Amino acid sequence: MSKSKYDDRFFESTRGRIVMLLRNSQRTVNDLAASLDLTDNAVRAHLLSLERDRLVEPGGTIKGFRKPHYLYRLTDEARHIFPKSYDSLLNRVLDVLKIKMSTSTLTTVLRDVGTKIARAQPRDAQLTLDESVGAALLSLEELGGAAIAEKSENGILIKSESCPFADSVVEHPEICKVTESMIHEIVGKPVHETCDRTSSPKCRFAIETA
Repeated sequence: MSKSKYDDRFFESTRGRIVMLLRNSQRTVNDLAASLDLTDNAVRAHLLSLERDRLVEPGGTIKGFRKPHYLYRLTDEARHIFPKSYDSLLNRVLDVLKIKMSTSTLTTVLRDVGTKIARAQPRDAQLTLDESVGAALLSLEELGGAAIAEKSENGILIKSESCPFADSVVEHPEICKVTESMIHEIVGKPVHETCDRTSSPKCRFAIETA
């Protein structure tokens, strides 16, 4: 399937909905069937088509009641079908800024961009921490991510398996400061990025709640 066919109509289809479900985490056939209210066989048929299109691939197994269940995940190629920023232009802009600015000045500029993004939407100052984290997840999604929040004794970890700057972050890792600053501005707590910048970049932002 050509990229031109990955439009709103595709994402409204069953296969498109499967792609969206797999965007943030691996899932089994049973998981997908339950989420989509379909039979296992129907899901398998759609997965077969998505595998042929090189959008989905097996991602290992998990223990089942009687036998292991296969996990499915998106391929690296699949992330290019989602709406995203003008990565090539962004890379060239950052190339020039790195020549003209010191590292500290560039970091300050990127943080200011993140703060401005957060302030673009008016927010209720009385939001609880959970509500503020929810607002941060929505803002990250608007950038092109697909984030979830995990709580622990040490704080809250915001994770997205789909980095909104995936095609820029390997070359320019400092761009993560944009999102870090945006989340900090929204939740009002210290935030530290620990992003995975390997071949398939993943967002990781730790929020200190103590």
